[in-house]
Amino acid sequence: MKYARVGLAVLAASFLLTGCGSEKKETAVYYLNFKPEAADTWEEIAEAYTEETGVEVKVLTAANGNYEQTLKAEIAKRDAPTLFQINGPVGYETWKNYCADLSDTELYSWLIDKDMAVSDGSGVYGIPYVVEGYGIIYNDEIMQKYFSLSTKGTSFTSMEEVNNYQKLEQLVTDMTLHKAELGIQGVFASTSFSAGEDWRWQTHLANLPVYYEFQDKNISDTDTLEFTYAQNYKNIFDLYINNSVTDRTQLASKNVNDSMEEFALGKCVMVQNGNWAWSQVSSIDGNVVKEENCKFLPIYTGVSGEESQGLCIGTENFICVNSMASEEQQKAAIEFMEWVYSSDIGKDYVTNKLGFISPFNTFSEAESPLDPLAKEVLEYMNNDKLYSVSWNFTAFPSQQFKDDFGTNLLSYCKGEQDFGAVRSYVIETWAAEKGAQ
Repeated sequence: MKYARVGLAVLAASFLLTGCGSEKKETAVYYLNFKPEAADTWEEIAEAYTEETGVEVKVLTAANGNYEQTLKAEIAKRDAPTLFQINGPVGYETWKNYCADLSDTELYSWLIDKDMAVSDGSGVYGIPYVVEGYGIIYNDEIMQKYFSLSTKGTSFTSMEEVNNYQKLEQLVTDMTLHKAELGIQGVFASTSFSAGEDWRWQTHLANLPVYYEFQDKNISDTDTLEFTYAQNYKNIFDLYINNSVTDRTQLASKNVNDSMEEFALGKCVMVQNGNWAWSQVSSIDGNVVKEENCKFLPIYTGVSGEESQGLCIGTENFICVNSMASEEQQKAAIEFMEWVYSSDIGKDYVTNKLGFISPFNTFSEAESPLDPLAKEVLEYMNNDKLYSVSWNFTAFPSQQFKDDFGTNLLSYCKGEQDFGAVRSYVIETWAAEKGAQ
């Protein structure tokens, strides 16, 4: 069995113990976690694994937007992570010298769709460990309150009628006029732009125009992005920032926790995020959003035929094993991940604590996630009348490209530049970075 580097945020390290007058090497697992919102759960998983197997597991969680910097710092250390994460083919190009071949592992054999793995030749160097979906999350209790208003300016009576951007804009604009009656401060939660907190706009939202351009051209990557759907991006982005809890000029200090708290406390009706957000919403003190009222709406932007569009479904989470680690360390890292995704204890954590939709065949239908947003993702995935928007941001040039994209968006929000400057940045920087690769 070949043990190689696995792409994700989990890593393994060796600890030297002295006993009976000689040195004995005890293998531990060192996992570099990508998801701050899952930090506590990964710590619990590590403790449970150690209790069952005696193998120590160290978990280090990188701050939002700082994963690459953290990985660069940690990978250079003597006790480097043995499990870490890449975001797809672009991430693999950066870290391929540290990625072990996982093609002979059970973890890979369990993968339902093996085309999802990051491969190079006959080797497999990154294995997806979660399938996720994102869109516009809404609180149906407040929506029903709006639908019952005698003063509302639309004819909508249910969210099933809202199936394109034009209708969404009408709904949001009218709800803004009725904020006082609905008891909200804004329709949308604050559009977070504090350092490292703009990924929902420069990556997740930006995925939609990239997806549609790729579809038009029948490609999965390109050195030159024309940003054909820039106006569509602007449509929905403007809707967010002009109907928000926070004024568009004051977004620089807002983070994701702020926006999720606003949603949980009923200060707004909608927030763009993924199924991973339920664990955060449900844990906020004073949360008023009931499970049965936490729903998803696709992110509509005004593209022709979007009435058949579903959620954005995919992953940028690929686990890798550090190929520079010893064979023993690599083996320990792989065995840890295989335990997480095959044991009853591990699967319970994956489903009920992490809220992950597993890409592996080791999970039965009864072991599917129970949280409301994960169930919504599964419903959208299984609706054959809708198409899912694939995750194409693994093709984005670099983290620096995304960070600077976010900086330009914030500048637009503050009125320091027009959207044309944002569009020009995306086109020019994409070509400059991708062409140099």
